[in-house]
Amino acid sequence: MSRSSLVRALFAFLVLAASTYVVLTAKPELGLDLRGGTQIVLEASDAPNVKADKETTDKALEVLRRRVDALGVSEPTLTRQGEKRIIVELPGVQDPREAAKVIGKTAQLTFHQVLDLVEAKPAKPAAGELYLPNDNGPGFLRLAKPAMTGEKISGADGLIDPQQAAQGWFVQMDFKDDGGKIWADITGKAACQPINTPPRQVAIVLDNEVISAPQVDPNGGNQLCNIGIVGGQSTITGSFTEEEAKDLAALIEGGSLPVPVKVIDQRVVGPSLGKDAIQASALAGLIGVALTALFIVIVYRLVGLMAVLGLISYAGLSYAALTVMGATLTLPGLAGFVLAIGMAVDANVLVFERAREDYIGGRTDGLRRSLRSGFSNALSAIADSNITTLLAAGLLFFLAAGPVRGFGVTLSIGVIASMLSALVITRVLAEFVVSRKFVLNRPGISGIAGHGRVRTWLEAKKPPLMKHSRRWLLITAAAIVVSMAGVVVNGLNLGIEFTGGRLLEVSTAQQITPDQARSAVAEAGYPNAVVQASGKDDITVRTGTISDDETEKIRAAIAQVGGGTELIRNESIGPSLGSELRDKALIALGIALLAQLAYLAARFRWTFGAGAVLALLQNVAVVVGVFAWTGKPIDGIFLAAMLTIIGYTVNDSVVVFDRIRETRNARSTEVFGPVVDTAIVNVLPRTINTGISTLFILTALLFLGGESLGDFALALLLGILVGTYSSNLTAAPLLVELERRFPAPPPRPKVKQRDRDAEPDRGAVV
Repeated sequence: MSRSSLVRALFAFLVLAASTYVVLTAKPELGLDLRGGTQIVLEASDAPNVKADKETTDKALEVLRRRVDALGVSEPTLTRQGEKRIIVELPGVQDPREAAKVIGKTAQLTFHQVLDLVEAKPAKPAAGELYLPNDNGPGFLRLAKPAMTGEKISGADGLIDPQQAAQGWFVQMDFKDDGGKIWADITGKAACQPINTPPRQVAIVLDNEVISAPQVDPNGGNQLCNIGIVGGQSTITGSFTEEEAKDLAALIEGGSLPVPVKVIDQRVVGPSLGKDAIQASALAGLIGVALTALFIVIVYRLVGLMAVLGLISYAGLSYAALTVMGATLTLPGLAGFVLAIGMAVDANVLVFERAREDYIGGRTDGLRRSLRSGFSNALSAIADSNITTLLAAGLLFFLAAGPVRGFGVTLSIGVIASMLSALVITRVLAEFVVSRKFVLNRPGISGIAGHGRVRTWLEAKKPPLMKHSRRWLLITAAAIVVSMAGVVVNGLNLGIEFTGGRLLEVSTAQQITPDQARSAVAEAGYPNAVVQASGKDDITVRTGTISDDETEKIRAAIAQVGGGTELIRNESIGPSLGSELRDKALIALGIALLAQLAYLAARFRWTFGAGAVLALLQNVAVVVGVFAWTGKPIDGIFLAAMLTIIGYTVNDSVVVFDRIRETRNARSTEVFGPVVDTAIVNVLPRTINTGISTLFILTALLFLGGESLGDFALALLLGILVGTYSSNLTAAPLLVELERRFPAPPPRPKVKQRDRDAEPDRGAVV
């Protein structure tokens, strides 16, 4: 065994050992769309004397963390996004109303002396005075300026006295610093006023709302006059329920937010959706990977079996990297792994096809040398395709937001893991197998001693594809026109992620039709809501921006005709956030495409980049057109699918271009059209085999993955089918036409260097 082979084997062993350890000892973080719960996005805004920035938002986050902890939610996560946003994830919380009410309040708690009770609020209150509605009666309380804020509170608890349970729950406050002294002074002044008059009260105000205005010692006469309630502790009463008392205590103890915050996005995912998504994707993944593995073994035999083992190692590497980095796996994030699986298969197929060419053409001596040559010759195409994909993934991570950003993370991890598994692990295993004496004596079982049926048929027919280059381009133009007509005629069914609004999805106890649900929603006061069937028995309702209480009203109306409902999804996105997500996604997508095309232009030539652009345009147009004609939603899942399609198309075009460049260098004096024909004939079996391998997984997702995963799989299926056409019969014909008008200077013939490790295979190496 050569030194380089030994180093690769040792590295592969260490990588597999480390990833195996992580797989056995760690678990990935699942997004709420896979485990169920509530996500609330808050945005900070400037206060009169405080600017909302990174520092004040971090302080607000800590206050919110204390409030969430007081709510008793299991494993909550709070993170700052940008300078002014806070993302709160509450696993298992299915009713966001109380959670949003508690954690989203500014909680500016103040204590005021009550001056009087008036019937109406004056147009111009006196300086320092505050008029607020009376908490338990008509009129407005006229309040003095705040005597104390919630910053003087050290702790608060919602309690009930078992011996006086009839009085209900109350909140007990503990003061700190000079808070007890200030409280004694406030209550001492109030105790000097006549009983049952407003000045006898102390108003406790939360966010400009009087939550309690109790009299000071109403049964004690004037005993506390100028003395007040001392001892550093007091209680708030107000006919609270247990939940109200504990929520108020959580707010008081959590403290005041340094800046106001408002809810701009809110999502609720039922646990059944997350559970179903995991089960469906796992089952579809197992079936798809099993069929892919069987196909690879049938086509490439022993080296194909080694590639399957490499794919298994890819899954372990990706899983380990995901958990070590602490990344969150979401439903759109699965798209990145689907593309990376395709790229891992593609790298192996590229290598094996090149090894077959060298072995059958007699350019190498023996199986092991052919396999080495295959890895060497395919490295350029593998590197180019992976670099363009990583460029896009990196830019999407840094520029985009939401599910698009998660796609960039998982795609980056998947691409790196796929390269390691294909170029290191699979190579070590394949070289070991083809070096065995049993295989050397029976080269047919190796998988690289003969071409497949597709390649044999193509070489026999030698189709003159580029002779009809303009015909192919005409077909491409027609496909784009028909697809775009769907957008013009039907428009795009944009999801609320890009438009803002509310999406409610429920499962009814008794099966009802969309018309029945639509009537119920209209009678509830929402005649313009879009009501549709979802899956087999679910109902979705999409409206403009409405409150949580209004959403509950719609759910109750559907429950009445459906015999009850189970929450599947409840999403609310503000219009500003929707437009921001859309704009950021489009900007990130545009910059990613420009970066990829710039790389292609530098790596090849501008004519190649133009061909890739047209292939990409056709692929995107056809998929968008199909979704427009069928009315399927354009949402975050669809966007992740489109990003996957773009990556796949660019990857496919790069492989074709790399072979065209290599063939042109070897046949620099020949006409360009037949050169391109030869390159396509050589690379088309790889395209077909890679496509079939990926189609197995996607077909399983289409039929088993549920509605959201099904739409994702449908988009990818269309993208791969059209991409196979466009990379060969759109990009290449345009390249031929451009090269006719703008010919490149003749390339220098490539000098073939002698392999230092050249040696005939003479049996097993141990």
